[in-house]
Amino acid sequence: MPGTREWVTTDLAVADRTIAGWGPREAHETVDVSGAALTAAFVDVHMHLESTKLWVDEFVRAVLPHGTTAVAADPHEIANVFGIPGIVALAEASARLPFTFGISAPSCVPASHFESPAAEFSSAELTELLEKHGAIGIAEFMDFPGVVKGDPEVLAKIATAGNKRVDGHAPGVAGRQLDAYLAAGVESDHECTDLKEAEEKRRKGMWIFIREGSASRNLAALIGTVLRHGTDRIALCTDDREPDTLLHSGHVNDCARLAVAAGVSTEDALVMVTSNPADYHRFDHLGWLAPGYQADVLCFDELSGFEPARVWQAGKLVAANGAVVPGAVPKVGAPDWMRASVHLETPPGPSAFDRPPPAGGRARVIGIESRSLTTRDLVLDVTDPSAQVARIAVVERHRRTGRIGLGYVHGFGLARGAIASTVAHDAHNCMVVGAIDESGPAEMSVAIARLAEIGGGQVAVRDGRVLAEVGLPIGGLMSDRSIEEVAREVGLLAEAASSGLGVTIDSPFMQLSFLGLSVLPELRITDKGLVDVMKFALVDVAAT
Repeated sequence: MPGTREWVTTDLAVADRTIAGWGPREAHETVDVSGAALTAAFVDVHMHLESTKLWVDEFVRAVLPHGTTAVAADPHEIANVFGIPGIVALAEASARLPFTFGISAPSCVPASHFESPAAEFSSAELTELLEKHGAIGIAEFMDFPGVVKGDPEVLAKIATAGNKRVDGHAPGVAGRQLDAYLAAGVESDHECTDLKEAEEKRRKGMWIFIREGSASRNLAALIGTVLRHGTDRIALCTDDREPDTLLHSGHVNDCARLAVAAGVSTEDALVMVTSNPADYHRFDHLGWLAPGYQADVLCFDELSGFEPARVWQAGKLVAANGAVVPGAVPKVGAPDWMRASVHLETPPGPSAFDRPPPAGGRARVIGIESRSLTTRDLVLDVTDPSAQVARIAVVERHRRTGRIGLGYVHGFGLARGAIASTVAHDAHNCMVVGAIDESGPAEMSVAIARLAEIGGGQVAVRDGRVLAEVGLPIGGLMSDRSIEEVAREVGLLAEAASSGLGVTIDSPFMQLSFLGLSVLPELRITDKGLVDVMKFALVDVAAT
């Protein structure tokens, strides 16, 4: 049990979706779990459905067998594309499923004034989501400079939460800036990347969500804080997981498994994926196998792998032996109006991507690294082949402005062709990386044209031909197909980028999708141009 870190041998009585009590009872049905370990089902304390590339029903089918029956979802991706109607459509679909979807009100639509989404949220929209549509709190507050500076509109957004939670997003924020961020009312952070940062935030009362996603994997670097100081105000989260990661590694159960492998006790790992996330989000009916709690129960034949043999949600068996029980998860489609969201007056031609290098060749270049979403602000000679840079561009796709931001990036290893995506946090404009040589602009043009043709997704192009693609017609973010189909296409796309284009970095499309997020250090790019996040200003590509 979470409160005492002990295992109790007893019968478990379930009635009307709820745990009625411990000990023998008269029963209509008895399930023999002799010799098995029972735990509360898993809760993901912070995630984005859109990053899985799956519509909500297929996501539920994917994670129920791994023991997740509840998530706190931040739908700021769909909000940037469709506004409140997109969030309402997601909530209506999730309400028909055997799952608890706690949906937060996105705080930063857009993430900053450097981005160009289709919708914009003020405190009025947040109030509507909280009061009319049942949002569980305010989602991650990415405009940390605005919070620290006391921007009146930013503080008004925080105030709308009332007694509900305000999630944070504060990469590298420390000292007096962290004090101001916390004093404004922000309560959690999932962006820690080193132990020193996490421990300062814990000392100051902040909840730390240790993230293990697809591209950003921070558990190994941060788990020491649990080994030193225990599990108070700590939870594990997936944040952004690709469908192939879900299929092959699992969901929150994978985070728990990795925590144990790093030296955390099984009991502490379970607390960080059951009672702690439930307590944080005030899911008062989840996280414990105790009287009065919803009967979300996992049955393990072997605890070591954290793969449950059976999963009950609200007292109903929904998964067994690694598969969803037939009929347990109904098909719930996305509305048709959520398709065809790529709006370009005309796809830009090659000349739109052909930026002459700065005089002398020296440019500010976005530097990326595997397994990290933080970038470096590099100065390189982009005319020198040994610099191994590529072209990067962001094409506005919501309002047909024709606006394109151009720059350079280092770290993909891309030697030829182009890769492009409509998954581009958080404004979700079209992002494309192309070869630095004279062929690059034409390849980039083909890639963007293909995204418009398929209604959004991700593509790899070489010699003017599409090598592989993942169609994401729902908002340019999600597919209406099965996880197996989407994961297979993601794998083929990654292989095409690697073998066909020379890409060397892990999860290149996940990396690409975050290069437009103008609130992550150090250097980003949007349709408005190059963003120095440390100065929070647009800057010239030419190095001074």
